Amino acid sequence: MLDAHRFLLFLGAASLLAIAPGPGMLYVLARTLAGGRREGVLSSLGTFFGGLVHVAAAATGLSLLLATSAAAFAVVKYAGAAYLIYLGVRMIVKAGKEGELPIALPARTPAFWQGIATEALNPKTALFFLAFIPQFVSRGQGSVLAQFLVLGSISVALNTSCDLAVTLLAAPIGARLRASAKLRKRQRAATGLVLVGLGTCLAAGDAR
Repeated sequence: MLDAHRFLLFLGAASLLAIAPGPGMLYVLARTLAGGRREGVLSSLGTFFGGLVHVAAAATGLSLLLATSAAAFAVVKYAGAAYLIYLGVRMIVKAGKEGELPIALPARTPAFWQGIATEALNPKTALFFLAFIPQFVSRGQGSVLAQFLVLGSISVALNTSCDLAVTLLAAPIGARLRASAKLRKRQRAATGLVLVGLGTCLAAGDAR
């Protein structure tokens, strides 16, 4: 499997990205504020399984492609690094234009199933996994499929852990996110810098 250095790099990056308020976390927050902690927990579990759908789909497709072609593996990794840099730059730019944070109430459908649908049908989640996880997968460290599944599952679990924390602290977190534009700007800018740095370092490292 992965060497310790690469795994720690992955764990640090995935943890930083997990705590960044994204669409999934805001959905869980809205669901919790609307229906209480039970709905928040069910929504978190739903987004967890929805995330695993992306992990399984991406792992299966990429493993079939990458296991047979070193060139395809390199293309996916460099394209993924470029996409991470793009996401980071866009996040930094948007941080300077941050306005009032909308937390819309979700539709009154079963929280668990809506959580699955919200995450599984989000194309941006699929793109992110395709860009992020392959940066830490090595053809020389065993099964590409197994590496992708393990790393992807860890990433989804970290996201869900943060979502569950949001359900426990929904009221103060919601109030803080709504009230502090400066906090949101700093958080978005910091996350953007992490993405840009991650994409640059990984691409440069693989180029050596």
